[in-house]
Amino acid sequence: MRVAHFILFVTDQEASTHFYAAALDRSPRLHVPGMSEFDMPGGAVLGLMPAAGIRRLLGEALPDPAAAPGIPRSELYLLVDDAAACLARAEAAGARVISPVMSRDWGHEAGYALDLDGHLLAFAQLGRGS
Repeated sequence: MRVAHFILFVTDQEASTHFYAAALDRSPRLHVPGMSEFDMPGGAVLGLMPAAGIRRLLGEALPDPAAAPGIPRSELYLLVDDAAACLARAEAAGARVISPVMSRDWGHEAGYALDLDGHLLAFAQLGRGS
């Protein structure tokens, strides 16, 4: 394996690209009709694909992902230096905060928000004792 691409299906590619550019504080490396991509740490890539594009790939045999708008279907968990600042930046970009940054059982301090399409977005940092 060379690199991992994580692709979120979005309702409005343009709005989601602007949201993630602001929330992640980085510009997309690719932004063309049908796909936007952001370089992520460790060589990973976050992709944003319009739900209509995945519908064409799935055909009629599988359920349409657009039939469940706003229902969290994935989580993007990002380990960062300052979880509270990142969560605040995402909120300012339009995310809905659902849990503030707090100590979690697994040793991280993490806060959670929903992006424009209801995907769960977590910003975490190592806990004080880690």
